[in-house]
Amino acid sequence: MSTDTTTVDRLQRVWDALDTLTDPEIPVVSLRALGILRELREAADGMLEVVITPTYSGCPAMGQIEDDVRAKLAELGVSARVFTQLAPAWTTDWMTDEAREQLRRYGIAPPQCGRTDATTSVVSFAAQAGQPLTVPCPQCASTHTTEVSHFGSTACKAQYRCLDCLEPFDYFKSI
Repeated sequence: MSTDTTTVDRLQRVWDALDTLTDPEIPVVSLRALGILRELREAADGMLEVVITPTYSGCPAMGQIEDDVRAKLAELGVSARVFTQLAPAWTTDWMTDEAREQLRRYGIAPPQCGRTDATTSVVSFAAQAGQPLTVPCPQCASTHTTEVSHFGSTACKAQYRCLDCLEPFDYFKSI
């Protein structure tokens, strides 16, 4: 077996294991689907490197995320360095469509942004025009909602309430 095949197989085995890790604050979505788990690479010295990026600088979950990555690697018997990379800054565009749907099913309104071009997102236009953002309720899909607080259960979420079903819910802010 060639070194290239061995490296690819090793990386795939580690990716498969890391794909089971979920966000400590949103346990229904994987770190990779959220775009937090950015890269897995083999360094020149043969050591694996795992790159993670926080959704917000100062995100309190990053310590737990790093610990979870290290624990999963230890389970596999794999030595690796874990890097927290701040640039480029995380964006909701890195979230997969599956992650957005998982958020909605969990009761969190997913971010409203363009999947391919954040500069043309719904949020950008609303913010530029000074208009309030219309966030559909994840429970009943009504757009008759209102922001209760710009700060929700975590810094990356805002608190909303549906005016039709009266349920409160978090909205994952677009970045």
